[in-house]
Amino acid sequence: MGHDHSHHHHGHGTNLKKINTAFVIGIILNLLFVVVEFVAGWYNNSMALISDAGHNLVDVFSLVLALLAFRMARIKSTSQMTYGYSKTTILVSLVNAVLLFFAIGGIAWESYQRLLEPQVIQGEVTIVVAGIGILINAITAFLFFRDKDHDLNIKGAYLHLLADALVSLGVVIAGIVILFTGWYIVDTLMSFIIIIVIFLSSWSLFKDSFRLTLDGVPRNIDVEKIRSEIKMMDRVQDIHHVHVWAISTTKNALTAHVVVENDIDLSAIAEVKHDIKHKISDLGIHHITIEIETKAEHCHDPDC
Repeated sequence: MGHDHSHHHHGHGTNLKKINTAFVIGIILNLLFVVVEFVAGWYNNSMALISDAGHNLVDVFSLVLALLAFRMARIKSTSQMTYGYSKTTILVSLVNAVLLFFAIGGIAWESYQRLLEPQVIQGEVTIVVAGIGILINAITAFLFFRDKDHDLNIKGAYLHLLADALVSLGVVIAGIVILFTGWYIVDTLMSFIIIIVIFLSSWSLFKDSFRLTLDGVPRNIDVEKIRSEIKMMDRVQDIHHVHVWAISTTKNALTAHVVVENDIDLSAIAEVKHDIKHKISDLGIHHITIEIETKAEHCHDPDC
């Protein structure tokens, strides 16, 4: 098992470096853009740009949080923190989902205000600045694209950036339409479309991270499948007390009681354990604790 472990982490090593770099690039590019957008908004009296700069700042904050969690998860465990700080990755993805909801609220409020009193928008400036925004957010979102389904935190970062690219795209389209038609309401309609898009994607992030916070089973793991696979193995009579939870957004753990036949010898038990661990690690779980019981020593737990 030890060998298998080192191999698993090694394969991840290069990836971690890449993800680290992606976070740093994302943070720097987005910070620069926030400054540019804010200054442009200030000079051109464009509320759209200023509020978008505020929204982008929330993004920078969430990227910093995700990076921090990512680094903390690498800290070795101690006698007091036996799992290390892995769980921070889960908490941060929960915080990020909540932040996305706040961002949505902000955009909604802005749009509502603009519905009440449409602003005269300097089309050209808005289009240019928001165009830069699409570019920056799309580039940084793309850096996270490959790993977004392996890790909720990366999914969170990706969603924030994608949401921003969409917001900027909305601003550009609205700007162009307004330039040619003078329909200022387009700006607001665009905001509402964007809100719906961000909400739908944030909701799944929120659900998944909330579930992991409560030590629920990670979404890509099928407990019933694990049960039946183990039950079908040689010498195994039954399995109960199966618990599966996430230690971090990338590492999962399992504990279970496995009932074996009465007259089994130690080497056979060791074999059963080895086989089970091998089978389960293929199903995406790497921290496995198995308690072996015989039919004779009956477990007195109410759950059995």
